[in-house]
Amino acid sequence: QVQLVESGGGLVQPGGSLRLSCTAYGIAFSTYGVTWYRQGPGKERELVATIRRIDGTTDYATSVKGRFTISRDNARSTAHLQMNSLKPEDTAVYYCKAYGVRDAYWGQGTQVTVSS
Repeated sequence: QVQLVESGGGLVQPGGSLRLSCTAYGIAFSTYGVTWYRQGPGKERELVATIRRIDGTTDYATSVKGRFTISRDNARSTAHLQMNSLKPEDTAVYYCKAYGVRDAYWGQGTQVTVSS
């Protein structure tokens, strides 16, 4: 069955870096775009970054632009979110979503905590 498995979350100090991964099973990964979302404590869910299928074009939320990079490796059915210059306000549960023409699938979420 279809699964998106996330990893890479953890505790990091302000200014540090973290790399999240999202690996898909059971779908033709290259035909799906991937979006990373996050939800911080007491906050609404926020779109962080998107990478489209095939051409790999990207979009970022203003709050992370210049600090985060989304990428994909279709041979490994994996998307990544490289997070640099992390700030306490980046603390959240991060979720990946693979979206196609007819369907979409969500990962289980991974906790990112930025604190000194």
